[in-house]
Amino acid sequence: MSDDPAPARSESGFQPRSQPSRQPVFLRGGTVLTLDPYDTILDADVLVTDGRITAIGPYLTPPEGADVLDATGCWVLPGFVQAHVHLCQTLWRNRADDMPLMDWLRTWTWPLEAAHDEATLRASTRLGAAELLLSGTTTINDMGTVRHTGVIIRHALEMGLRGVFSKVLMDLHDGPAALSENPDTALSQSLELAERCRTTGGLARFALAPRFAMASSMHLLEGIAVAARNSGMRVHTHCSETDEENRLTVERFGCRPIALFEQMGLLGPGLLLAHCVHVTPEEIRRLAETSTVVLHCPSANLKLGSGVAPVPAMLAAGVRVTLGADGAPCNNNLDAFLEMRTASLVQKGLHGPTAMPARTMLRMATIEGATALGLDGDIGSIEKGKKADLQVLDRRRAHCFPEGDPAGTIVHSMGRDNVRHVLTDGRVVVRDRRLATADITEVIREAEDASVRLLKNAKMTVGRPVPRT
Repeated sequence: MSDDPAPARSESGFQPRSQPSRQPVFLRGGTVLTLDPYDTILDADVLVTDGRITAIGPYLTPPEGADVLDATGCWVLPGFVQAHVHLCQTLWRNRADDMPLMDWLRTWTWPLEAAHDEATLRASTRLGAAELLLSGTTTINDMGTVRHTGVIIRHALEMGLRGVFSKVLMDLHDGPAALSENPDTALSQSLELAERCRTTGGLARFALAPRFAMASSMHLLEGIAVAARNSGMRVHTHCSETDEENRLTVERFGCRPIALFEQMGLLGPGLLLAHCVHVTPEEIRRLAETSTVVLHCPSANLKLGSGVAPVPAMLAAGVRVTLGADGAPCNNNLDAFLEMRTASLVQKGLHGPTAMPARTMLRMATIEGATALGLDGDIGSIEKGKKADLQVLDRRRAHCFPEGDPAGTIVHSMGRDNVRHVLTDGRVVVRDRRLATADITEVIREAEDASVRLLKNAKMTVGRPVPRT
């Protein structure tokens, strides 16, 4: 069954644009890390009205009826933006370890993605969203799967995430037949989903997502290039994650992925390339010259043994680099704190202690991610008039005391247990370290049941695939 974006389907319905007027939210007594162009830091209250930041300053008076959140002894900063995640994969966390990328895809991820139904995808989305919100991430760039994309969008929004979402496009690969679709039909469905995202008041946007070049026909890639030019949508794909991917792309198309995308006219700020681990200096130069974006996923690259992306060289050349956790089965965490610290430390080990400073990492996880997704006019920094996607981090914890430089403390000392409050679009989604949009016990129970159902759908056992006769 292919993706059906018809609005009449209850499981595919998205959040409507019109919402009742929201209660003002007042964050009192915090130290605000704005992440503005000057990295301004100030002791200030923050007032949020109708989802936007309307005042920042000391000793403000909350309006009558405001929801007052205590930020005393805390840092207030923008919510994290994770520029590459797969919410559809959360249910096989801790079950796809110790194997390289293509074995990981063929043995676990492709069979289980093919086995998803709407109920299992709902549970996977809700579990991943809960983890992201509880660890301070408010915006994601999510690469879904082939079917039921509307389920991911609907439940991610209901849980409290903002996102750029996409339906995976793949038609020429050695995975399950259920993951192959007619390119023209799949593109048409993507465009319908993109149109429906426009009804969400900016909470959801849509991108076109070929999984990677080596799972695509030329007909599909040409259709994506035309659709992207005509619609202005971003293109979100994997690129040069492994040497094998580069080799197979050359065998099929006669050139490496970046050269292929350039031939198709896709290089540019609208192209979001996940990984770029195995790229050459010349390819880095072309990425920089065309303002193409790299989505860096250090933990997944290390866990799959794919390698270490040459991020310092990219940054020196002028490439915009952002951060993402990738999927739970190739990382086992969806934690932006872990990605910032890992991205910094692995490069310091290779290039010396001045590589990838904490300020760079914090900006990559906030304003750089927002800019890459075209959302920097609304989120990514704390400025009057911007939407209130915020997190409040408790500084008074033993593992991060005494504090020094705020960015260094956040990147190298803090973690998800420092997250006290989280707001998305002015809505309190985490309050006093508790998820405010769903019962976390129920989310986990649902995910536990769904993971068993998904394995049965795929004819797999907990430990390994069921042998086929």
